[in-house]
Amino acid sequence: MSMPLPEAHSAFEAVRQERIESLNLDVQEFRHRETGAVHYHLAANNSENVFLVALRTVPEDSTGVAHILEHTALCGSERYPVRDPFFMMLRRSLNTFMNAFTSSDWTAYPFASQNRKDFNNLLEVYLDAVFFSRLDPLDFAQEGHRVEFKEPDNPDSELVFKGVVFNEMKGAMSSIPSVLWGKLCEHLFPTTTYHYNSGGEPEHIPDLSYDQLVAFYRSHYHPSNAIFMTFGDISAAEHQAVFEQRALQRFERQALRIEVPPEQRLDAPLRVEESYACDESGDLANRTHLVIGWMLGESSNLEQMLEAQLLASVLLENSASPLQHLLETSPLGQSPSPLCGLEDSMRELVFVCGLEGSEAAHADELERQVLAVIAGVAENGISQERLHAVLHQLELHQREVSGDGYPYGLHLILQALGCATHYSDPLAVLNLDPVIESLRQRIEDPDYIKRLARELLLDNQHRVTLVMTPDRELSAQKLARESERLASIKAAMDETEKAATVKLAADLVARQQQVDDESILPKVELADVPAALPELAYREYDSGPLHLTSYGQGTNGLVYQQVIAPLPQLGAEQRELLPLYTSFMTELGINDASYLDVQHRQSAEVGSINAFTSMRGNAENEQDITANFVLSSKALQRNASQQTRLMVDTLLGVRFDESDRLRELVSQQRARREQSVTGNGHGLAMAAACAGMSPLARLNHQLSGLAGLRSLRQLDDSLADPGAARQFSECLAALHQQLCTMPRQLLTIAEPDALADIVETTSHIWGEHSAGDGSRFSLDAVRERRNEFWVTNTQVNFCARAYPSVPVRHPDAAALTVLGGFLRNGFLHRAIREQGGAYGGGASQDSGVAAFRFYSYRDPRLADTLADFDAAVAWLIEAQHEPRALEESILGVIGSLDKPSSPAGEAKQHFHNRLFGRTHAQREEFRQRILEVSLADLRRVAETYLRPELASTAVVSNRSQLDSSGDLVAALALEVQTL
Repeated sequence: MSMPLPEAHSAFEAVRQERIESLNLDVQEFRHRETGAVHYHLAANNSENVFLVALRTVPEDSTGVAHILEHTALCGSERYPVRDPFFMMLRRSLNTFMNAFTSSDWTAYPFASQNRKDFNNLLEVYLDAVFFSRLDPLDFAQEGHRVEFKEPDNPDSELVFKGVVFNEMKGAMSSIPSVLWGKLCEHLFPTTTYHYNSGGEPEHIPDLSYDQLVAFYRSHYHPSNAIFMTFGDISAAEHQAVFEQRALQRFERQALRIEVPPEQRLDAPLRVEESYACDESGDLANRTHLVIGWMLGESSNLEQMLEAQLLASVLLENSASPLQHLLETSPLGQSPSPLCGLEDSMRELVFVCGLEGSEAAHADELERQVLAVIAGVAENGISQERLHAVLHQLELHQREVSGDGYPYGLHLILQALGCATHYSDPLAVLNLDPVIESLRQRIEDPDYIKRLARELLLDNQHRVTLVMTPDRELSAQKLARESERLASIKAAMDETEKAATVKLAADLVARQQQVDDESILPKVELADVPAALPELAYREYDSGPLHLTSYGQGTNGLVYQQVIAPLPQLGAEQRELLPLYTSFMTELGINDASYLDVQHRQSAEVGSINAFTSMRGNAENEQDITANFVLSSKALQRNASQQTRLMVDTLLGVRFDESDRLRELVSQQRARREQSVTGNGHGLAMAAACAGMSPLARLNHQLSGLAGLRSLRQLDDSLADPGAARQFSECLAALHQQLCTMPRQLLTIAEPDALADIVETTSHIWGEHSAGDGSRFSLDAVRERRNEFWVTNTQVNFCARAYPSVPVRHPDAAALTVLGGFLRNGFLHRAIREQGGAYGGGASQDSGVAAFRFYSYRDPRLADTLADFDAAVAWLIEAQHEPRALEESILGVIGSLDKPSSPAGEAKQHFHNRLFGRTHAQREEFRQRILEVSLADLRRVAETYLRPELASTAVVSNRSQLDSSGDLVAALALEVQTL
């Protein structure tokens, strides 16, 4: 709906304003008169204001220039000439989000805050960082790449490559899906920027010179190439006054138009064979990835994008979709490829399907079967019921107020950014209702989906089939090439160049050790912290057979429901089944309906339905565990009664006799878990290090940690035996029967004016089904040291060290929580990231399992990082510390405690906190304790809990690192574990 033009600052011209009812906001577009910079403001009644400035960045090689620039731009600017303003502001802020992203064709700098003073502080720092960055050569050396002698002051020692992005990308390219996607794009896009790795290929990153970085900055980081986006209750004109004063008034229009040209179309499908590094032991059979990718139309053309989304959903949305069904049940591979789906983040859309766990010899047959499925859709179409279900999912996605991961406003901004990047209309992408309605009319034509299948896929010659096989020699070959390159560089060095290399290392250390004048940066203080957290209102109903709690929240027409039951007492083998039981419950048949019928029903009636367990240690005793089962769903308000009936049928009618389906699900779960190791290596290392601290910590490691992955692999291999598969089905059914004997209660969250009717309907439907009572879940107490070295398929290390600590109600929990940020800010960030070259490192208290953990992420070092963990404790106890450093750590904790969620997410969190005995009053008490922590408290808890004899250590690394770390493994008595 078009509206009168909004008010703009005099330096900006208002272009238009539109109301989007489904999102409850006004979208306003402005243009800067002098530079042409665009500003899109999403005006909403929301105090969590969001800012983002994006630059179109179009690299023409794989040196990672855009990615390294993103890092380096945040290392000091004209008004804030300190070496690390970004990380300093993280500590001086109450932000709810603060980061920077490099995509394939844009770089963005977003933040969010609920505090107006804090928002203004961050805005000034971000504008200066983006448009007036210093780009110090030492920062390029630290964040990008450099050569350094292994002994920095000894030119006779060998050379090594160092740099944060260099090591980050070594870790990223340990991820097989990342390698797979990169190789596919390399061939799908032979001539445009997507041919290259925008993050940087480790072998090419050292090719980038400092002068090239500066030239890229000058051409790309200009307001004429910038897109400003904001969300919240601060007016656009107020934002624009700051944009103009702090940045834009100093620029003139730049003639250079930076854009991605259309890709040249292939005139025939392409078959490509590549390999990936496989460093694990064991058979290489069935480890090949087969992927088929098509380039479709323009992502910025809303009609083309939604048609592609419609077709992709028809083919792949769930197990009942024809192509997804083929891939899940195919004997040609283990499971569908992690790349399956539609990628709409680049100029041109890419549709991908394929298998992992296959063999190169199966490529022809897979290609034939995939094309046959698509041909079937092109010839026979899809039922109207199925098409309406797909549109139902699009509508629900459009309406949902998210915000449990990214802030809601940032989610909307990122949704619109792609179109803006390609000089198209981002408003249309936000206002999908008219297009969904148009699609609803078009699908009434039975030939419509047939035509899409034929035109977008069958007759589309721009298709690449990628066969990627495992190669045990590849890692060694890459290391050999790197060593040869370093040896060549050293051989060509004269004495002057060697001295310069030694000096660079020394200068960098000196810069990293220098104490900057932080007073030049703006800050918030403890006085700016809100006095208390708002309490959510709720109602409880006991008139029906089941206790029901309701929350009236602004859900934009969605209903969220949960049924909750305490977990029954389970044996050790049953506990191992828990994550599989909850994952599979909503993927199976119900009563007489097969899993395929149920998938259709779910898609038509709800937005999602899933089961999970929720466990916490007692707030006063971590050895005492409370555990609940939760079945959760969301739906459009008009479908609330169908939603409830689906939940009842799922809980009471789920069947575990579809053995083939169970084998497929186990195989898929295994594949997903294996692919996630390199992205969450630090979390897995911490879980292993904490496994002896409490019963819940041990269970986490056994179920969702590396020990759980190893058990899952063994289970998957065993299910080839029909007898084992039948026994597995029976065990899941027995577990379910035990759960069904436990008492249940309900949670309902909806718009306030709809709540009464929904509660009445829900109570009536569930009232027909009661439950008994049984013995409650418990675990044996545990408190022991563990030291492990896990060998996995990664080029970098993940290190963790943990100490047993205290649960949340213990008086020391607050000081330990503040201590994590204090150690990260004051010591670990500099030692592990800046000097050590890891992508990240830090420390945190986990009161849920009563453990204090140190960690590093994508780390080139191992022994030195573990030594840094110990050195951090010594630094805390022995050095003098400024009160401001303590205040910054407290602010960080308060910011995380006060961080808003989505309306539904806040209600769920409030309900489950109460369920576990974490009342609002207790959370307020903990928050107050955080505000009262002193430096003396930090020293005291460090001396009490972080003692060497209490430490447990875990490392996630690779075989070659194990082979070269024998002394460390022996000294720490690390038990070697393999997957």
